[in-house]
Amino acid sequence: MNNNRSKKFWGSKAAYFMIPGLLAAVAAAAIAPLPAAGNSYRERLLVRFDHAIGVDPISNVVVNGTTTTVSPNVVRGISPAGQIWRIADLDANVATDGRIRARGRGLLLGGGNGIGTNGGQSVFATLFCGAAATATASSTNELGVALDSDGDFVIDDLLSPTPPASCESPVLLIRTAAGAHPWFAAGIEK
Repeated sequence: MNNNRSKKFWGSKAAYFMIPGLLAAVAAAAIAPLPAAGNSYRERLLVRFDHAIGVDPISNVVVNGTTTTVSPNVVRGISPAGQIWRIADLDANVATDGRIRARGRGLLLGGGNGIGTNGGQSVFATLFCGAAATATASSTNELGVALDSDGDFVIDDLLSPTPPASCESPVLLIRTAAGAHPWFAAGIEK
């Protein structure tokens, strides 16, 4: 290689103007896709849930003289489990195409003889959009995913039917795959 030519180029006015321009073009090309990728994720996110509430099967107790009336904790038409369940944490994201990724920790029985266990349960998710009286429901596969021995689970599935493009008053219920599919936990919208 002829070092004289190399020295001539790097010391020339052409290099003085060309190198900063090339560096700026490379930097712009590297940065440009980042906002687009971030926006597309935000645009696809329908609703997010951070943390959850475990089910208490009883919503209300009214005592009137010798009559006691117990109301079950029904949410969006879904009955509660027959026993108290607790959940340590829940993080769930739902996309506009119906893709849901929910990660739960510590979904365990909070009472009865099986207290502190997963009760051998499998769970699935149901998202309700809209006011209670007219809400639309979309669920993952009702066969569900098995709870780990410590109550951890991951649901990575598509909701069916696809939720509406706008999800007003969202409610996410984690339900058992057994029986009539009562709910065990409810997500807290973020």
